[in-house]
Amino acid sequence: MTTNIDKLFDELYPICRSITGEGINKSLKIISNSLPIKIYSVRSGKRVFDWTVPKEWKLNRAYLANENGKIIIDSNINNLHVLNFSQPFRGVLSYKDLSKHIHTIKDLPNAIPYVTSYYKKNWGLCMSYRQFKKLKKNTKYKVHIDTKISNGFLRYGTFDLKGESKKLVMLSSYLCHPSMANNELSGPLTMIRLYEKLKSLKKRKFTYRFILLPETIGSITYLHKHGSSLIKNIEGGMVLTCLGGPSKKISFKLSRRDWIGNESKFDKIAKHYAKYESNNFTTRPFTPTGGSDERQYCSPGFNLPVIQAAKTVYPPYGNFPQYHTSMDNKSFMKISSVEKSANQIFSFLQTVEITSKKLKGRVQNCEPQLSKKNLYPAINSHDTRKKSNNEKIDNRNQLNIILSLLSLADGKRDIVDISNFLKISVNKLIPIIELLEKNKLL
Repeated sequence: MTTNIDKLFDELYPICRSITGEGINKSLKIISNSLPIKIYSVRSGKRVFDWTVPKEWKLNRAYLANENGKIIIDSNINNLHVLNFSQPFRGVLSYKDLSKHIHTIKDLPNAIPYVTSYYKKNWGLCMSYRQFKKLKKNTKYKVHIDTKISNGFLRYGTFDLKGESKKLVMLSSYLCHPSMANNELSGPLTMIRLYEKLKSLKKRKFTYRFILLPETIGSITYLHKHGSSLIKNIEGGMVLTCLGGPSKKISFKLSRRDWIGNESKFDKIAKHYAKYESNNFTTRPFTPTGGSDERQYCSPGFNLPVIQAAKTVYPPYGNFPQYHTSMDNKSFMKISSVEKSANQIFSFLQTVEITSKKLKGRVQNCEPQLSKKNLYPAINSHDTRKKSNNEKIDNRNQLNIILSLLSLADGKRDIVDISNFLKISVNKLIPIIELLEKNKLL
């Protein structure tokens, strides 16, 4: 059954999520109805490399009221109004004292910013700059932040879709932001659609591992437990983020391996798509200074062949005004864009499947007699309009590709190597390969 990701978005969007707590727990359980993830728990206080698993955070309600009790902002209306992971606080403050704990974006006067303080004790509220300017300096204000921080668990979900091989293709995304669309839900929604597309394949060479976790601390915790086995079994991986924006192109951030001169298969395929399918794909170099969980997967101790996929203006982080604000909503993130992202990435993964083997022609001694397979013009003439009624070859160019492909199919090259050599898109070569396989020539 195909998931209605539009309806699922509407169910997930209002939930106040954080890196731990009931928001992410509830969201993982909802998603498990569409993607059969198993949810794992890691106790607060556990040491994971140089980090410690944090406590659980729960928001009951946060609001700001004037001295007459009139509510100005309320987390029940928008959960971005509270500093994520805020300490509880109740008190009456002057404008001067209050303003030290208010977060706004002057350049986006109508936007509520998303602000966090996961690892340092703070309390705070967030509001639009327009709302902030309406506060009176000679007035006292009532702050009510009802949150709870307690020992508990960090939770993540994972599922393996089995293939012929134990070799893993890892697809990872995060689920820890509150009510934001492109920067939160587009990744998991794309993942669900990819799961459905991959599940529908008659054959899968690789096993596909789907991972949903809180960003950064989640991938660090996951690697602490599973990193050694990933190093042994991973074929490649991709982090899914910001995939519902207005851009038509998928932007692949290459892996650290490419950065240090050791290109992985996923890097090679990403570069191929950017060069020969440039209307739909582009690449950007790896950097450890920004991005998402690929920073952890590609860290020196693991150095996994993991790239990142995003779809926004280049680069995806902080370079679109809606980023980390209340403006990142369903009006900005289009469901149709998520669906297209899933189709584009699925095409990439199909190429990964095909590149699992080197291509070798069944006839290596001289070229095969293509006319026996109706793969060569029955009438060889300068008049290109003449061709046999049962001819399968549309034009001389396609015939030239077949002859070149068979010459290159010596068992030493995969489909991307041959496509790069011929300077054509792998997507143009796939149907020709299928034709040759059908005719038992590859």
